[in-house]
Amino acid sequence: MDPLALALELIRCPSVTPAEGGALSVLEQVLGALGFTCERMPFQAPGTPDIDNLYAHIGAPRGRQFCFAGHTDVVPVGDRSRWTVDPFAGVVDQGWLIGRGAADMKAAIACFVAAAERYLAGRTRPLPGGISLLITGDEEGPAINGTARMLEALRARGQRLDACLVGEPTNPHRLGEMAKIGRRGSLNGLLAVTGVEGHVAYPHLADNPLPRLVRLVGALLEIELDAGTAAFQPSNLELTAIDTGNPATNVIPRAATARFNIRFNDRHTGASLERRLRDALDRCGMAYHLEIQVSGEAFITQPGALSAMVAAAVADECGAPPAFSTSGGTSDARFIARACPVIEFGLVGESMHKVDEKVRVEDLERLTRIYVGVLERFFAAA
Repeated sequence: MDPLALALELIRCPSVTPAEGGALSVLEQVLGALGFTCERMPFQAPGTPDIDNLYAHIGAPRGRQFCFAGHTDVVPVGDRSRWTVDPFAGVVDQGWLIGRGAADMKAAIACFVAAAERYLAGRTRPLPGGISLLITGDEEGPAINGTARMLEALRARGQRLDACLVGEPTNPHRLGEMAKIGRRGSLNGLLAVTGVEGHVAYPHLADNPLPRLVRLVGALLEIELDAGTAAFQPSNLELTAIDTGNPATNVIPRAATARFNIRFNDRHTGASLERRLRDALDRCGMAYHLEIQVSGEAFITQPGALSAMVAAAVADECGAPPAFSTSGGTSDARFIARACPVIEFGLVGESMHKVDEKVRVEDLERLTRIYVGVLERFFAAA
């Protein structure tokens, strides 16, 4: 199987979250023809979009189980006039595959499907276990009705995973540079202060919430989180917005809000950070309202058998093993880490979420060979 042909077909599916766009249908047809048992797994929850997902499995239900996880949903294309090609046309030009989802991460999914086909075709004995694909349509969205719900459903019926490789674009500039063995957690905060609105010329008749908000935000920014760990960079709190919803220049606003995000390492949990935030705010001695949402906890898969397999397969193809990193944003590996050891390795991510998203065509074949090498090593250990 040519991974490029499948990648083109997937890119031509306009699967902007939460739309399935036909991408899962393409995979279901291709995987079914290879002998995989395919199951659509739709989920819904109040206040979130309905999401369709795909679970595909081949081999025995017992024995070692290897899973490839990824997502077919993509971010919006933005200003189409800035693209040099139709973002959903799937264009090959001067050695580049261009289109929304090329890097993040439809091409990597195509590479794994091709790798599975080649590995299975080359076997002379029955597979001592199973290979599965866990493909969601909700990674770029709220991530509520996707990977996490799929894992819950699989666990409820006794299906286990022994190892998982997520095909996110982990390489900064060239294939083989970096694999991700963990990610920092992410906490979003909304801090609100309420006062009394009034005319700016009569401040004694009003209660301006902004000075209080400024003091409270200052207290948050003074919190020393940590200096990093051996595996993680330092945690950081970043202020992302301050707003009053006030278009007038002569009105003291009634309320003011501040939004912030904390990317945190494994020295913290979402709960422990919330306690530190509230303690700092309480010491200011003024009324406030704080809402916290934790979209993922920090996690790490300590170097071991899985990372060694991936490193060896990458070294065979690229001449050197990848660096292990925990940098970057969140991914669905944060959910998978609760079920089994997980590592992330995919294509080059320089253009992900950008105009003219692209990957080198030659890297698709190279990544396919790397994934074959991982499968060979995984089942050789059975």
